[in-house]
Amino acid sequence: MPPSPEPARRRLVAAGERLFAERGIDNVSLREISRASGARNAVALQHHYGDRDGLLQAILDKHAARVDARRDPLLDAAASTARPDRARALAAALVLPEAASLQDDDGGREYLQIVAEVLTRERTARRGAPQPSIARWRDLVAPVLPPDAAATHRRFGAVLYVTITLARRAKLSDRPESAREAAMLTSSMVDVVAGMLTTPVSADTRAHLAP
Repeated sequence: MPPSPEPARRRLVAAGERLFAERGIDNVSLREISRASGARNAVALQHHYGDRDGLLQAILDKHAARVDARRDPLLDAAASTARPDRARALAAALVLPEAASLQDDDGGREYLQIVAEVLTRERTARRGAPQPSIARWRDLVAPVLPPDAAATHRRFGAVLYVTITLARRAKLSDRPESAREAAMLTSSMVDVVAGMLTTPVSADTRAHLAP
């Protein structure tokens, strides 16, 4: 029986996480990733993942599954929360599952830096449907938004704020957050996101939205 390819695939993912986070997605060669993974074959990455985007997608999928698993129970709770408190519950459902990656020593901090680059670059590996829990979050947030807020891309702005803030935190420090630091960070971020979601659209902004 031939050996399982999974250990080699996991090593390639780990090497890709580290190098993409350190140097940027487009600044690392596929051969470098293969070598860093310990592969004897210089084209091991192409064999297992096809190309750079294939490996990048594998990294994103690995962590997105973990984030979805953490977010879904929070979305369940938010859906049944009384309306005055629902915006903050939904803000927490956006922030907390991603912030938990700061404590994930299996590439979590690297993932936060990589996903921020993916979200802000012109060429993205993501194709097709969005991350399932984010799609569900968007649907639950829609009724909470003030009139005309959806047209100002409030939901994407909130996702972008969370992603970039956590990526910066992950890059600035390679140590796990203390319980107090983590609580302060996430509570403050939830405050900001709740405000982003619920602040009324000004008359000035609404005038610019008019056709």
